[in-house]
This record gives sequence, structure tokens and C-alpha cells, in this order.
Amino acid sequence: MDEELVETDVPSVGERLRAAREEKGLSLEDIAAQTRIPRRHLEAIEGADWDRLPAPTYTIGFARSYASVVGLDRADIADQLRGEMGGSRATPTAEVFEPADPARTMPKGLVIGAILAVIVLVLVMSWLSRRSLEQPDETAANTAAPAASATPPPAAAPPAAPAAQGPVVLTAIDAVWLQVSEKGGATLFSGLLQPGQSYTVPATATAPVLKTGKPEALRVTVGTAVAPPVGPAATRISDVSLLPADLLRAGAAAAPAPAAPAPRPAGNRPAPRSTPPAPAAPQPAPPPSAPPPEPTNNAAAT
Repeated sequence: MDEELVETDVPSVGERLRAAREEKGLSLEDIAAQTRIPRRHLEAIEGADWDRLPAPTYTIGFARSYASVVGLDRADIADQLRGEMGGSRATPTAEVFEPADPARTMPKGLVIGAILAVIVLVLVMSWLSRRSLEQPDETAANTAAPAASATPPPAAAPPAAPAAQGPVVLTAIDAVWLQVSEKGGATLFSGLLQPGQSYTVPATATAPVLKTGKPEALRVTVGTAVAPPVGPAATRISDVSLLPADLLRAGAAAAPAPAAPAPRPAGNRPAPRSTPPAPAAPQPAPPPSAPPPEPTNNAAAT
């Protein structure tokens, strides 16, 4: 009987937690705000109303958090609560634990942002995959172009212009001022290039033209092909087309045509004899001159 009286005098977990809370001057709202535990669960713990609480695991966790706020031993409270719940809840029912506080749930804006980020990532990966599949075809085309240009053309056919592929690059051999602009439009580049510096004509340019006063100081390349000089040395040029086709077409037009073979001399044919001059026609004899007049004898006449 004495042992039973001693056991009944021991306060329950709920009573210990309530006493500690009141000693600190805290309300259930204060405990709920600090632990994020719904007030109805705190009231059920203090009143030992196990049917209003979730599974024992969650209930013990709630009690631990409650004990931390009011300054009690977490392990002691958990052990005592486990013993109290073991006799009254032999077959705990499975319950779905609901969020303690809506503020702890993920914001809707963050969820939408995460979904959009995943969509953008998928689109970027698809674009990179498509580009990697197309890259070998472009590499093969660029490799085939120099090989085709290296093949000597037949002697009877005129030289063909190389394929206009690759970017147009202007490289300075010597210090040179130049200006690249859209024909009749905006200026794309204007300035001085030092030896070794280069400028790449944008691929988006529709009709780029070149102006410079020192064309001999520029080396123009179209992809891997070297274009011919853009103008005579020490001559101011302007409105020179920088389209790849125009640059390479100018080089093909400037290429000298193959010289025609000289006529071969005939075998053993004798040289033609010169025709003798025709005899001169006989000229008519001059007419006979008239006889001089006889002298007049003035004395006889008298």
C-alpha cells in the first residue's frame, strides 16, 4: 500500500510540464510559438489525453521539445512519457502527422521558381545535346573544304574559286587604320590595329565593307583560305566587300589564264619562195622637140 501511495504521488509528465511552464510565466501560445507544436497537442499532453495525440513517436518528440523550453530534462520526460503511454496505448493507431505551422511549409513562389528552373535546365540540356550531334557534320564539311581546294584542277579547266566558308578575319601585318561598316549603315569597327592584332567580321553582318589607306598591311582570311589583297599598295580603298564569296571570287578573277601553246613549226616543208618582182612597164618615148626658128635677116629685108 505504501508503494502504491508513493507511485500515485509522482506527478505525471503533463503535470510536470504545466508546473514548469507556469513557473516561468509562459502560456500555451508561447510554447506553441517556440516549438511549432499546435496548441491542441500541448493541451492533450498536459491533460494526458492520448487519444487526441498522434503516434507515440511524434508525441514523445513533442514532449521533448516542450521540456527544452521550460527547462526540464528531455530524456527524463521522454522515458516517463513512454512508460505512461505504454500502459494506456497498447495498439497505437497510425495517424498522418500534419504540419505544425503553415509558416514551415515551402512558399508557393519558391515552388514555382524551382519548377521553372527545372524546365530551363531541361531546355538547355536539350539544346546542348542537339548542338553536339550537329557539330561533327560541320567539322567534316570544314575538313573537306581544304582537301578539295588542295586537289589540283585539270589543266584544261580554269581554276575554280574555293568554297566561301568560315569567318572573315582581318590580321594586321603592319600598323594600319581601318574601318568596317555595313554598306550605307552603321560602323562595326573603326580603329588602329597593331601588327599581329586581328578583327573578325561578325557573322551577322549582311553587307560588310572595308575602308583603309594601307591595304598592303592587311592579311584577309576566309576560314582556312587566304584571300587575295583587297587593293593595291599605298592606295586608299573604300566600300570593298568583305563577304566571303566576294573576297574569294576576286581572287579567282585575278588568277592568270593559262597561256596558249605556241604554234609548232612545220616538219620538213621548204620555206615558200619569194615571188620575183614583175617587170616594169615600158615608158613612152618623149616627143621630138621642135626645130629652132631660123634667124631673120633684117639686112636682106631692107
